[in-house]
Amino acid sequence: MNFFVQHNSLRDLYEKVAAGERISEDDALRLFESKDINAVGAIADLARQRKVGNRASYIINRYVNYSNYCILSCQFCSFARKKRDADGFEFSVEQIVQKAREALSIGITELHIVGGLHPSLPFSYYTDMLKALRALDARLQLKCFTAIEILHLAWLGKRSVEQTLRELKDAGLDSLTGGGAEIFRKEVRSAIAKGKESAEEYLDVHRIWHRLGGRSTCTMLFGHVESLADRVDHLRYLRNLQDETKGYVGFVALPYQPDNNDIPVKTPPTGFDTLRTIAISRIYLDNFDHITAYWVGMGMKLAQVALSYGADDLHGTIIEEHIFHMAGAQSPQLQTEADMVKAIREAGRTPVQRNTFYEPIKVWEPAPTATDAEPPAGKSKMLEGNLATA
Repeated sequence: MNFFVQHNSLRDLYEKVAAGERISEDDALRLFESKDINAVGAIADLARQRKVGNRASYIINRYVNYSNYCILSCQFCSFARKKRDADGFEFSVEQIVQKAREALSIGITELHIVGGLHPSLPFSYYTDMLKALRALDARLQLKCFTAIEILHLAWLGKRSVEQTLRELKDAGLDSLTGGGAEIFRKEVRSAIAKGKESAEEYLDVHRIWHRLGGRSTCTMLFGHVESLADRVDHLRYLRNLQDETKGYVGFVALPYQPDNNDIPVKTPPTGFDTLRTIAISRIYLDNFDHITAYWVGMGMKLAQVALSYGADDLHGTIIEEHIFHMAGAQSPQLQTEADMVKAIREAGRTPVQRNTFYEPIKVWEPAPTATDAEPPAGKSKMLEGNLATA
């Protein structure tokens, strides 16, 4: 048993996870209220190890936002614009195909496409976009649209949600994105995203997609006006739906970015809060295979540390990210594949390139260990697997 857990009040929860037992909502809240981040991390690391061993993954992908025009005015959003705004934009299908063609030349396997709820683009724009991208390369995986976008397209096309999803799937959609979950509790949702879909509507879009054989990711936006109990409640909804459909391939905890929006949050999520949220997500979401540390929202160095706090994935190369950066994220716009592999090795994990569904494409050699090679005489010993050298 880990030393940090053996000698503190979380020992019973460590033993529960070690025995393969499910923790309760009360247990999760206890973990959130604990100040012993090392003990919480040790429990999460045990759960991660049992799921994936020593591997950590990344994906070579590109983000494309087709437009930031949106009929909603969510208080937390720094991305959306109205038609009257000078910095609004929208891309034609041809422009998006050109972005995809450029990205394919550097080896991407996934396009991640989301946008605002555009006031006037026709339903055919979205199906034509998918068909054109599918024709570009049949191997390219198209991960597109949030639940609220699907509801908007259903309204736009005067179709049911199920029919909308069927048509998008026929046009080439491979996976839904997990964006837009925010926090499910009604009161919090009203405070940060008034007018957006309800928790039930978000979950029902994913439920229908899963029943059609589709897969998706899911998210939680934390560190704004929600309570710790609200986070547990949010995770409960996700775990329950996963029990029902088994359609989620991964979970992404998104640290709130405080700039350029209408929510007065004085202190954004700290490193401590980010690590414990990822760790507790890993422990509580026992029916999820993968937990992603989203480097865009937390920076690569903290994402590396998160690989020892329950996360087993660093997300992707991204290339061009707008939503978090317009809200104040200071991380780079992209990471190269070499950057991702290096970061994973420095954290002592074996890098794995994955596809949209977290299935392995390429497994790299693990980082060298102290017994693999000795440094040249006269030089200090700095191992790739040692975070202290990062």
